[in-house]
Amino acid sequence: MNLIVDAGNTSVKLAVYKGKQLIFSDVVVLKNFLDLVKETFLEYPDIKDAIVSSVGHLGEDEITKLAVYCNVHTLSVSTKIPFKNLYSTPKTLGVDRIALATAAFYNNTGNNTLVIDAGTCVTYDFINENGAYLGGAISPGVAMRFKAMHNQTAKLPLLDKNGEIELIGNSTTSCIKSGVINGICLEIDGVIKEYKVRFADLTVILTGGDAHFLSKRLKNTIFAHSNFLLDGLNYLLEYNKD
Repeated sequence: MNLIVDAGNTSVKLAVYKGKQLIFSDVVVLKNFLDLVKETFLEYPDIKDAIVSSVGHLGEDEITKLAVYCNVHTLSVSTKIPFKNLYSTPKTLGVDRIALATAAFYNNTGNNTLVIDAGTCVTYDFINENGAYLGGAISPGVAMRFKAMHNQTAKLPLLDKNGEIELIGNSTTSCIKSGVINGICLEIDGVIKEYKVRFADLTVILTGGDAHFLSKRLKNTIFAHSNFLLDGLNYLLEYNKD
């Protein structure tokens, strides 16, 4: 069994895989990470290997304590990858994007694949039909857009995505929601449209915390896959086992 640790900007997700099958997952705040680790190993004592992907604040101390339970691989630029990386600055490619590209490589082999991860940021990652990673784009996520409008103005309130979203807002609140939600959906649809012009038979996969919320509002045909990054990390762990 494999343990997958995905440490983001706001939380840590743990998952257990038996082969390619996800059999358990949970999300906690950082301070409760080691407690969940202990509970997970009590429930799944056959875990032998773990991979840690951190874009947040999970530190060496937590990783060292995790290593007491099993072999730990920390995802980094030195991790072996199964695809050809054509990113011009490969050492700056985020570990989350490496995992997403790996999942695309294995799950849609031989096809053009655009992975859109709607989380704290919205990331776009593209692997072509030859298994080469070309790069993509990074833009602010839903919550970040709301926070930016609140923090960088004197009077705009801090809102969230919940509630009705109108095209034409008739109040400050509804105008902000229209701008943020409709804006991000138009952005994603526009990016997909441009990729489809350049690449035939494009498969689009949407994942991340806001994937379900956004998928209902997008015009393009997409595949929503909430565990796509976890799958990628599990593939990477298997690929890097001695």
